[in-house]
Amino acid sequence: MLTAVVRTALIYVLVIGTMRLMGKRQLGELQPSELVSTILISNLASISIESTELPLSASIVPVLLIAVLELFSSALVFCRPRLGRIMAGSPVIVIRKGVIDQAALRRLRFTASDLMEALRDRQAFDPTRIDYAAVETSGTLSVYPPPQPQPDAPPLLPVLEDGLPCPENLRLCGKDEAWLARQLDKKGLQPGQVLLVLTDGAQRVILIPRETQ
Repeated sequence: MLTAVVRTALIYVLVIGTMRLMGKRQLGELQPSELVSTILISNLASISIESTELPLSASIVPVLLIAVLELFSSALVFCRPRLGRIMAGSPVIVIRKGVIDQAALRRLRFTASDLMEALRDRQAFDPTRIDYAAVETSGTLSVYPPPQPQPDAPPLLPVLEDGLPCPENLRLCGKDEAWLARQLDKKGLQPGQVLLVLTDGAQRVILIPRETQ
């Protein structure tokens, strides 16, 4: 039992030291290579904890090797920025001047629901009022201009995403699927031809047709 405790403490110190060596980042800001390194380190560190018959070197050597490789790749990317684009990719603009770039969403395999969830995480509910939004290489969404709080203004909620109604949001807006069908009929569209329908439950209704591929 004492052996397991000591091994766990040593591995804990090793992992903390390794992560400190690799630098500070929030989990949501990790680049692909950093995320892979973090996952591998956590798995390798558990080997010596779970299998006490193995020597500590079974975890220590691979963990330190991954840390060295991560530091080497970071230095290489710093000296060769083009290599960084190959390894981590480039930001992808998904909204320009209030217009959703649906081709970019398809490349990212982002659904309308994914986009609206990311916008809400930035306190943005109306994509038509956003000049610029981009998915960064870390997977986070950057939005400009920053959404301004509008007291007393009801938020826009998606009541149809990717051709599928959102019953809960319809209910919150005091609407039903019959009302939604009427909005589509006004534009001569079927649900499958629509990317998003947003409404505040009062006057504003935004309908964004799906672009043909």
